Amino acid sequence: MLKITEIAFSCYPVMDMARARKFYEGVLGLTPTMTVGEPGGMQWTEYDIASGTLSLGCGAPDWKSRADGCSVGLEVENFDLAIAHLKSTATGCSVGLEVEDFDAAIAHLKANGVKFKMEPFPTPVCHMSMISDPDGNTICIHKRHGK
Repeated sequence: MLKITEIAFSCYPVMDMARARKFYEGVLGLTPTMTVGEPGGMQWTEYDIASGTLSLGCGAPDWKSRADGCSVGLEVENFDLAIAHLKSTATGCSVGLEVEDFDAAIAHLKANGVKFKMEPFPTPVCHMSMISDPDGNTICIHKRHGK
């Protein structure tokens, strides 16, 4: 049996690292904790957020961004066993970013011309909204009630 020990990172493929970094750093206010590579080649940028990491990858010939998917990296005890069970998915996933002040975050994103896939709405446990990065990757802006 496979034993997952944590989510190591979530990664979005992007087509233009400079454009993506301008969005993630300039609009979302993230600070890169690691960058590797040069324009025209393989590039990787990581943003540590609390105990998780959001990564951006660019430059692999067969790695294209799509609005319906991302990849998630898992720390596992037995890599060979883990990859034997991997299957692709047609619907992908998205990253949810918890914010301190939901209304202020939404106002900031709108002021910066960010595309909203789903306008803000409440649920019994949170407020959330879905936005797009410049490559069409979905990002959930999220605020739990009572936190």
